[in-house]
Amino acid sequence: MKTIDVTIVRIYVMESDHLLNTIVNYLKSEAKIRGISVFRAISGFGETGNHTASLIDLSLDLPLAVEFFDSKDKVMLALEHLSKTIKHEHIVFWEAKAND
Repeated sequence: MKTIDVTIVRIYVMESDHLLNTIVNYLKSEAKIRGISVFRAISGFGETGNHTASLIDLSLDLPLAVEFFDSKDKVMLALEHLSKTIKHEHIVFWEAKAND
């Protein structure tokens, strides 16, 4: 099986940050990243406290994780841009292999 080296990125933001559209639009239109997935958490905690969704309280301030991968060069350029608006400690990335 033929593989290629990629870098995977996960960005953590809150819905109330209103950054999701900005991030997705940049990655899609400007950075031309292969693809993006956004995950909405049902529970989480961090520097802004606890955030939980329940049937009674449909919170609109839940944690979001934006995940994408591409070649290391494209990812590093994207991270340079994104780190201007997203706290560095809210961005994690690692090297991986993908099928070619």
